[in-house]
Amino acid sequence: MFNDKNLWKERVNRTRKELGSYLRYILNGHFVIVVVFLLGTASFYYQAWIKTLSANFPAAILLAFLLAFLMTYSPVYTFFVEADLIFLLPLEHKLTSYIRRSLFISFILQAYVVMIGLAVMMPIYAQVNEAKFSPFFYFLFILFLVKWLNLFIRWHIQYYVDIRVHRIDIAVRYCLNFSLLYLLFSNAHLVFIIGLIGLLAVLSLYFKNKSMHKGLKWEFLIEAESRRLNAFYRLANLFTDVPKLRDRVKRRKWLDGFIQWITYQQYNTYLHLYVRSFFRAGDYFGLFLRLTVIGIAALYFISFGAGQVLFVILFMYLTGFQLLPLWRHYDNKVWIELYPIEKTIKEKSFKKLLSFLLVIQAFVLSCVLLFKGDVLLSVISLLSGAVFTYVFVYVYLPKKIRS
Repeated sequence: MFNDKNLWKERVNRTRKELGSYLRYILNGHFVIVVVFLLGTASFYYQAWIKTLSANFPAAILLAFLLAFLMTYSPVYTFFVEADLIFLLPLEHKLTSYIRRSLFISFILQAYVVMIGLAVMMPIYAQVNEAKFSPFFYFLFILFLVKWLNLFIRWHIQYYVDIRVHRIDIAVRYCLNFSLLYLLFSNAHLVFIIGLIGLLAVLSLYFKNKSMHKGLKWEFLIEAESRRLNAFYRLANLFTDVPKLRDRVKRRKWLDGFIQWITYQQYNTYLHLYVRSFFRAGDYFGLFLRLTVIGIAALYFISFGAGQVLFVILFMYLTGFQLLPLWRHYDNKVWIELYPIEKTIKEKSFKKLLSFLLVIQAFVLSCVLLFKGDVLLSVISLLSGAVFTYVFVYVYLPKKIRS
């Protein structure tokens, strides 16, 4: 006899064990040391920046703007898999307890993130309002309530097929969340806050009634679950091989001009493959852009003397380390073995691409220092970046890919 409670427990335990097995590799890696160093540095400058804030600083707007994203992003973790489209579809009417448990665990996990977000933002509020942290639990209660309403609304929105409904829902909820949080952190009267919470409650009841006779959108839920797992697998793939990782290809036609510079020669075969994969497959290109932009922002807003050179090296290391999985991108492709090409060409091509990317990043980050007027530091960081690129690509990389 079908028991949805046992099914939910089995799915949760299986997911927990699988994610836990990969987390061991992530937490044991030296990458964590770098992240801890970054967090420590960011915390130091964050505290120093907070002390400079005056009573005129728009803290309420900033806190509402940032925390509204945490409120609005409210996925429901269903743990559905592709086979459920066939085997659970006829049992959809028996999944009531399963859905309730999924909503509850989704709320618990996201409420923890909300609590961390509020804890990080709270010093700004305390500094600007010359107050202590006493309102923290009052704010936290309101945020938990708002988070639950957002989660409830988001769940019932999934019953709609039209993607425009999903986009409108996100826009409307963000505006409501922003307005509510702005009033909350502006110390507005409780009546206004209750009014906006009531509006969210009315929306939740409205969508619940509208979706009462609709069926679950299995394809949408399975695809959403798959995307979330794949995002974690991409992170884990930096530390160990992940067989379940699915490659996603996205055509970026506007980047084809970079590929045209590579001549069609036999020794450039792997270079063509790696460059195209960097631009189109997985999230390699996105990682490179994000880390470069974050590095630019960190160097521009943080003055750390000669330590800024270390920041350049640090972001280059993070970039190089996260691009290492690109080396194995074609390992499971049988047709690659048919190429009449020496194996050494593959390694040379990968080194050439990685060297080019790291040098470009070093140049861009050094230009930030030049823009700030630190000419000497800019030259030193560029030279240090070139030395790091050589050591990383020609000393560290060969050991890593053969281990």
